[in-house]
Parts: sequence; C-alpha cells; structure tokens
Amino acid sequence: MLNYESAVEWIHSRLRLGIKPGLLRMNHLLEELGNPHQKQRTIHIGGTNGKGSTVTYLRNVLQEAGYTVGTFTSPYFERFNERISINGNPVSDDDLTLLVEKIKPVAERMENSEWGPPSEFEVITAMSFYYFAEMKPVDLVLYEVGLGGRLDSTNVITPMISVITSIGMDHMQFLGNRIEDIAYEKAGIIKNNVPVVSGVHQPEARKVLEDKAVEVGSELFQLSEDFSAKRTALLEKGERFEYQSPLLHDVFEISMIGNHQINNAALAIKVVELLEKTCEMKIGIENIRHGLKKATWPGRMEALSDTRDIYIDGAHNPEGVVALVKTMKERFLHKKVTVLFSALHDKELKPMINHLEDAADSIAFTTFDFPRVASVEELYSVSLHPNKVKVHDWKAYLKDKLSIMQDDEVLLITGSLYFLSEVKPYLLPLLENYRKN
Repeated sequence: MLNYESAVEWIHSRLRLGIKPGLLRMNHLLEELGNPHQKQRTIHIGGTNGKGSTVTYLRNVLQEAGYTVGTFTSPYFERFNERISINGNPVSDDDLTLLVEKIKPVAERMENSEWGPPSEFEVITAMSFYYFAEMKPVDLVLYEVGLGGRLDSTNVITPMISVITSIGMDHMQFLGNRIEDIAYEKAGIIKNNVPVVSGVHQPEARKVLEDKAVEVGSELFQLSEDFSAKRTALLEKGERFEYQSPLLHDVFEISMIGNHQINNAALAIKVVELLEKTCEMKIGIENIRHGLKKATWPGRMEALSDTRDIYIDGAHNPEGVVALVKTMKERFLHKKVTVLFSALHDKELKPMINHLEDAADSIAFTTFDFPRVASVEELYSVSLHPNKVKVHDWKAYLKDKLSIMQDDEVLLITGSLYFLSEVKPYLLPLLENYRKN
C-alpha cells in the first residue's frame, strides 16, 4: 500500500525517462486500463500560449450553467494535485494515491515490453482518464495539450471540439524551427469532422490549420475572421470587450488583464456557441457573463497586493513576453517598472530578455533550485539593459525591495512558472505583514 508522498514520488521518478513523443505506448497503457478515455465527453485545447486561461474561462462558464467539469492542465502552480481537478477542486490525496495504485502495476509490466515504460506525463494523463471515467465521472473534461499536439499523450481522445489558442516559437527542439512546422504539430489535434476553434494570427500558421481542417472534413472557426473580440475599456481589474459572431453580439467583462486574455475569452465564447449548437448543451448568456467575470488563473498577470503594484506573470517564451510587454505599456506607462526574471536555459532567452528590456526601467536576473534552470550569469550576459543587476538570493532581494518600493513603482516577477510557484507562497505572508504594519 502506498501513501500520498510515495505515490507522488513514484510519478516523479518517471521524469528520468524524459519526453517520449508517440501514441502507441499511451494506447497500450489505456487498453490495459479498459480504455477510459473513450467513456467521456471532452474538449481538447492546444496552442503555445493561452491554453490554461482558455480552460479556466470555459470551466467557469460551464459551471455557471450547472455542469460538472473536469480539467487536466500542466504544469501545476502550487500543488501537484491541481493538474487533475473537478470544478476547480484538485484531486484529493487519497484519490491520487488510489490512481497510482491502479496504474503502477500496469506501468511496471510495460518496463520490458515492446512498448517500453510510460513517461511521467503519460502516467499522469492516464490517471486523469481513469479518474474522470471510473472514479469521479463528470459531464465533460477539458484536456490541455502538454507538448505540441500530434504526438502528445492527450491526443488519443476524439473531442467534441478542438481548440488551438496560439502558435509561437517554443519547444523547438521537439516541434521544429519554423512556424509552419510548429503549426503542423499543433494541428495534429484536429480530428475528422470535429469542429476546431483557432486564435492563431500568423498567416502561414493559419494556412497549415486550414489545410488540415479541409483534409479531415472539420469546420474551422478563426478569430478575427469568423468571430471577433475588441476591447472597449481598460478596467482597473480586468477588461471590457465587444464580442461579435453570426450567433452572438454582446459586451463582456473579464477579471484577467491584457488584450491576449480578451482573445482567450473570445475562444471560450465561440466554443460555448458550438456546444449549444452542435452538442445540445444549455448555456445561457448570463452563464457566459458571470463565468467569464469569475475566471482567474494563477501566475497570469496576477496581482499579489491590493495596496502595491506587484504582479507575477509566467511569460516563459517570446510570444508570451510580447503579450506581457504590451500589457505593461498599456497599464504602467507613467510608472517605474522593475522586472525580476528567471527562466530555464533551454528557452529562447535572448528575445525574451530583449522584449522585457523594452518596458523595464530596471531588470534583475536570478535563479532558483530546479533542473535546466539558467544561471544568473547566463541571463545577465544576454542583457544589454543599462540598469541590470545580478541577484543570487531572490528572497533577500524581494524582502529588501518591498521595504523601499514607492507609490509610482511596479514590481513584475516573471519567467518560469516553476519560479513563480516558489515566489508566490514566499511573498504573500510578507505582503500581509506590510499591510498590517
């Protein structure tokens, strides 16, 4: 019998196997479990950025309409259990342990088989399928792609709707060095006769998606062509925008910040339209309105204080940083912006740092305890900013920074989501102490 700690330890032990693209091993693992992925209704969400936000918009809208919604997302932000959730509530420690007890013997039998041992992500994906199909059945599950799409472990499902949020230059060692190559991998989640909703903006990437949709007989709904969203107001804590499609024309508000979040919300609205039209689900306009407004996603331009301008944002690739910088310029034009940045060294560091420098008055580079993390010196050497500093102890740096911050200053902590997951629980108690004093 396992306990929770040993169960999670066993899952993480699969990391040594690395990333193993391909679906033959995944299909065999699921066959051994009774093909649970075939027993649930799903929506599949891929893309370079915006997947998590689009998932949370959809989940909140569907919950408002009375549906029970499972989500499978990655990476987790504060606790491993978050990756498998129902209505936003992570799987319990006991249920996660039971899932490992179910899957561990199957995975171990595969060690010396023709398929080979399943990776960490394959194990977690299989756990989610079994959980939502056999242990805690739900009305539908939102599955976020882990890496790419075509060969991703989640791509064994035939969803009601596929979504591709955006396409950018990330994970190029697996997906290719051209935007068309990456688009081809993302387009792999488009299934025969399954409608697909796209927020992709590059013409060459759109062409790849269009060709794939025609090939498999899927109707493609493209943001800015088949439906649109236009900001009408910058709110103090969110955005107001006008949404328009042949089926709906209305104004909505969201609590997340940035024009890219408006696009993510528009994708969610379009999916809801299709669920009503083709899947006979009942979702009213007020469900959409309230669900969008309630939706929040940790680490996405997240304000950590009501009294100070302190934000965390997990912009971990060039496209994400471009969206972040645009938001910074819109929101903080007349304030002094300090950026604290840390990232993994296999990311596109130079374009990320160059974009951040364009919006930062000063920039600090740090590191943290994690595999593949970039060193302080590596990040610092890339930067050309006149006001750059090396930070070897980010906790001490943040503590000092909080004590001297002025009203006209903004502190933005960004880069790796793994870094932010350490920063947030450290900062919140400090901010609470400052607020009391």
